[in-house]
Amino acid sequence: MSRMLPGTRALRTFEAAARHLNFTRAADEVGLTPAAVSYQIKEIEEQLDVVLFTRTSRSIQLTPAGRVLFDAVVDALDTLQRAAAKARRLSRGRTTQLRLSLGARFATHWFLPRLPDFRAAHPGLELTFDISDAVRDFEADDVDAAVRFGAGAYPGAISHRLFHTVVVPVCSPALLQAGPALKSPRDLFSRTLCYVDCKPGGIVWPNWPMWMAAAGIDDFDDSRSVAFTESSHVVQAVIDGGAVGLVEWELVERDVRAGRLVRLFDVGVRVAPEYAYHLVYPAGSDADPRVCALRDWMLEMVQAGQTDIAL
Repeated sequence: MSRMLPGTRALRTFEAAARHLNFTRAADEVGLTPAAVSYQIKEIEEQLDVVLFTRTSRSIQLTPAGRVLFDAVVDALDTLQRAAAKARRLSRGRTTQLRLSLGARFATHWFLPRLPDFRAAHPGLELTFDISDAVRDFEADDVDAAVRFGAGAYPGAISHRLFHTVVVPVCSPALLQAGPALKSPRDLFSRTLCYVDCKPGGIVWPNWPMWMAAAGIDDFDDSRSVAFTESSHVVQAVIDGGAVGLVEWELVERDVRAGRLVRLFDVGVRVAPEYAYHLVYPAGSDADPRVCALRDWMLEMVQAGQTDIAL
């Protein structure tokens, strides 16, 4: 009689424990206590009649049998994840649902403000969202399309360039009213200056020294600048009224035109020319009417919103 195999949840616990070689870190990942992880591992060992780990007072290691099972479990879980994602996509393909992956700042500042326009244009198509900047694998992850910032080369996928981005300084109307006046870039020296500290694809995102250099200032001291990891935090600091922030013009243009933010000075720093926002979807989806509807609408929105901006 064949032995009963452990369930998927137990195998995920084992995979995490074997990868971390630490029950506490595995417990944090799978949402259990270390004691529960230990108990599940013991159950698997008893179920299979094998020893998976050698334990000492300071560490754990996989046994040869544990290594064999770990390699098989990694492959099995990956296969199941890919199959489940494909099944969900196939199921959605027979409906009017489309799952789109977006980075948080693109979702907040570009897509969601335009979502009512999309719904009006395509009332029968329902969008759901995966909000993440992480690279998605269309074969494994449950998404139909994605918007990503990069060079546009995504193996096995079709990529449509949407727009590049220019970083400009903005502030709140309240900050301007509070004075003193901001008549030249040097007047920013006395202000709290915020920016995004990141390196997408290894490139340095435009910061205040780069912007000041573009404005012709070579003696700027950036020691008082405040760095954030997300542009949404920069925008929030600006909206709260106490800071001037470097943000992407394309993602705050609507706020500037509506008077919620004020753009300062006609100087911008363009991110590396080869980098831009792209709409990306699997190569086999180019005839999917749901994907085509999203693609055509986004390209139309981008074309309608294109403006010339001073660099």
